[in-house]
Amino acid sequence: MPKLILDRQIVDDTATLLRNSEDGAFAAVPAQGTVIVPLAQYLAQKAELTARGDVGVWFSPDDEPELLGADAAGLKLIAVEFPAFTDGRGFSIGRLLRERYGFTGELRAFGDVFKDTLNYLTRCGFNAFVIREDKDIAEALKGLDDFTESYQSSVAQPMPLFRRRAG
Repeated sequence: MPKLILDRQIVDDTATLLRNSEDGAFAAVPAQGTVIVPLAQYLAQKAELTARGDVGVWFSPDDEPELLGADAAGLKLIAVEFPAFTDGRGFSIGRLLRERYGFTGELRAFGDVFKDTLNYLTRCGFNAFVIREDKDIAEALKGLDDFTESYQSSVAQPMPLFRRRAG
């Protein structure tokens, strides 16, 4: 079974990520088990998927969090794709989901995710990470401890260092 880092622990990844077919058709949703569907599929099949339960939504870098809006707060799982190290739009998506749309569940990063990115992802509100297959997940987990303090405020630490030290 595939693994992921969730809340600083290596756990089994029991969710199935569904992708659209080459022609853009939505994937069939299995009757049981946790599934993560593309944002467009969730928006098109919202009533059925919400009634089914155990559903998460995944964002590609081109997706706008505004499309999900207030519905984000009712979900337990949102995944954000990072197709390349040089594409940082997912960081903004994560932060918007947490700060503007009130999402409090599992915020998962997948794609080109590895040790050097975990600290920055955490600062944007991510708490789950699917590590690239060519990287060691145990080694990547250590990346969460690379930095103990940050100067700037973030989703993970809303108070900047100068205010923490003054208090």
